Amino acid sequence: MAVHILHHGWCFDGAASAALFAAFDRQRHGPRACRYIPKDHRPGDPYDPADFDADDVASVDFRYSQHPRLAWYFDHHASAFQLPGDREHFLADTSGQKFHDPTAGSCAGYIARIVRQRFACDLSAHEELIRWAEIIDSAAFPDPRMPVELTEPALLLMTFVESNHDRELGERFIRDLLNHPLPVLAAADYVQRLLRPRLEQNRHDIRLIAEASVLDGDVLHYSLIDQPVRAYNKFIPYYHHPRVRYVVALTRGPDRRIKLTAGYNPWLPRDAREHSMAALLEPYGGGGHPYVAGCTFPADDEDRAVAVQRAIAALLRGNHAARPSAAVSSA
Repeated sequence: MAVHILHHGWCFDGAASAALFAAFDRQRHGPRACRYIPKDHRPGDPYDPADFDADDVASVDFRYSQHPRLAWYFDHHASAFQLPGDREHFLADTSGQKFHDPTAGSCAGYIARIVRQRFACDLSAHEELIRWAEIIDSAAFPDPRMPVELTEPALLLMTFVESNHDRELGERFIRDLLNHPLPVLAAADYVQRLLRPRLEQNRHDIRLIAEASVLDGDVLHYSLIDQPVRAYNKFIPYYHHPRVRYVVALTRGPDRRIKLTAGYNPWLPRDAREHSMAALLEPYGGGGHPYVAGCTFPADDEDRAVAVQRAIAALLRGNHAARPSAAVSSA
């Protein structure tokens, strides 16, 4: 029997969640062929018909779907229910196999807790993976140096996940998360081959983001859409400006799509945040958490991406000028 595990792509928590669901599935059914399919936020329905062409389908750490073939669902994003009827469909479900908690620190930790409580499934063999997924996804680092200087094995693996766009390698990595300690996996040849140039690039990006950043009051913004496609370390702005409140960034992602990311400084008091990043970006097809969220625009829609970035930054500064109309498609 084939199992499709749909997961938040290019995200350590998404990869960890996919791996943990596979471990849960194996305890329930024995070995089954699992295909790991990364998903990214986009306007409208982010799922494809082929995603559901399997005997069993699970979605973890990503938006909800009303598709009748979706058997399992675990998520902790505040933006889980975006299409009309999503929330009502979820609440009406009687399968006992769909779960959502926006207060959970990570989806990986949430899966581990739910399957232990509801299905007597013990995933404690993967305790270190769960612990680091909680730290990384809730940005529970002691200071910005740790996630920028990248010396911990788990943070090297986070960098690998965010930088890798080879689907087969991504599937291999998720399988290996279940079979190898994190330090061993971080030292694997295929991980190191991608990491060595990426870590050198990270050192360059520390300088690049310092030069590109514009600090306007307590909001920092920058654009790197003129740079080659790659993942940027989202904590670098806080490394340079530890007390800034909000960061709004534009970068290039897969297929040269423009990615807008908005975040609240994770080292400031949580109760001092005035806006939900997820709520600000949902009108543009985005999603995420109250503290950090993202959305994407077509590769050639630079003017609109820049206009939305400026409007979000202005709103975060306290200037409540009208945002660009969300009715204008960013697909």
